[in-house]
Amino acid sequence: MKDISRNLTMLCDFYELTMGNGYFECGMGDKIVYFDVFYRQNPDNGGFAVVAGLEQIVDYINNLHFDEDDIAFLRSKNCFSEKFLNFLRDFHFEGDIWAVPEGTVVFPGETLMTVRGRAIEAQFIETYVLMVINHESLIATKAARLTRAAKGRAISEFGSRRAQGADAAILGARAAYIGGCNSTACTITDEVYGVPATGTMAHSWVQMFDTEYEAFKTYCEIYPNNATLLVDTYNVVESGIPNAIRVFNEVLAPKGIRKCGIRIDSGDITYLTKKVRKMLDDAGWTECRIIVSNSMDEYIIRELIRQGAEIDAFGVGERLITAKSDPVFGGVYKVCAVENENGEIIPKIKISENVGKITTPHFKKVYRLRGRDTGKAEADLICLWDETVDDTQPLEIFDPEHTWKRKTMENFTATELLVPVFKNGKQVYTLPALDDIRQHCAEEIAGMWEEVRRFTNPHNYYVDLSQKLWDIKHDMLKKRSGDYKK
Repeated sequence: MKDISRNLTMLCDFYELTMGNGYFECGMGDKIVYFDVFYRQNPDNGGFAVVAGLEQIVDYINNLHFDEDDIAFLRSKNCFSEKFLNFLRDFHFEGDIWAVPEGTVVFPGETLMTVRGRAIEAQFIETYVLMVINHESLIATKAARLTRAAKGRAISEFGSRRAQGADAAILGARAAYIGGCNSTACTITDEVYGVPATGTMAHSWVQMFDTEYEAFKTYCEIYPNNATLLVDTYNVVESGIPNAIRVFNEVLAPKGIRKCGIRIDSGDITYLTKKVRKMLDDAGWTECRIIVSNSMDEYIIRELIRQGAEIDAFGVGERLITAKSDPVFGGVYKVCAVENENGEIIPKIKISENVGKITTPHFKKVYRLRGRDTGKAEADLICLWDETVDDTQPLEIFDPEHTWKRKTMENFTATELLVPVFKNGKQVYTLPALDDIRQHCAEEIAGMWEEVRRFTNPHNYYVDLSQKLWDIKHDMLKKRSGDYKK
């Protein structure tokens, strides 16, 4: 695999450095803190999200260091002490990280990652961690929606030229593959990550030749085993398909090649694909695949299939790579606990008049509860770090906002979602192969009830708090409320 690692240590918000200097100067730099990563709302008002980006965070943490140019730049800002700058010379991450593996289905409010470490280091990695999880989870979630809409038809990610920068194109294609896309047009993502790169021709290829027939014939002669022709440069029915059939007969048939394809990038897709399918079948090219593109999203794909369009595969560009319909994932990074001098974990809470922004305090773990008989996920339960769910015994869960809504779980399995990734600054998690992550994602989605997977008004999946955690949170809220009244 090609190595494109870079030192991205300075890819941070400046306030992370000023706070780090402040912690250092007031003697709090080594104080142990806990930060949670979570998000508040599913993209596109969907029923769930797909988490992605952990591999890039692991690479970042392993390569985290300040070089002399970084130190010189920070000195030039005239706001950092020399002692702090000297500290940064030997800085590296020494903390612990737990995270939900890539490709896992996740829900609002639950912990995707916990960072435990010195205040300086835990605060410092906030920007990069959020940037990666927010971007890649957004694209993986969008790809999962597209994949479900396509109902088994292949989807290729076509968005590099509309991506918002190089990393957005490269890592967006990787995330799209996790979410279920079959391939990408982004060559470097194949070279670096092994996502299959595919491509055919542009309209410019056809226009470079005197005739469409000559353009198709030349292409098939050069690429007989990968002959997919773009047939809508001039007229799909009157010109494109007749010329494609003629070339297939003249170039491919004598070689015994039946595998080929055509792509349509404009026009009335339903009408054209039905017409084209009949023309190809009547000419004996029943194995010729029909690929369509042109500003596709999950709703257009679903409607085309509902209308009976004859489509074997989709190319999806800007509406996938930019998640155009809902382009912000909204993940946040909030302190949830600190350790005192005796190593006791002290919960911390952020309170807001906006109820959705009130955080859940303490060092936590997340269980996924699945029915033993169905294998389907029924609820997620957020617990304190030292709580254990015994799935051999009945378990009562309840809605943390509407506490009278209760359910007793029986005949279920309980699986922890967060796994150790770093311990004392050392990587302890073996990164899975990308194809394994993609398979895990497919299995995760299949393990959700159809009501959770639907696009419109999906079922509200239960994410509950343990009684012990709920009590701590509400005791803290009551105490703060009492403080305000004094």
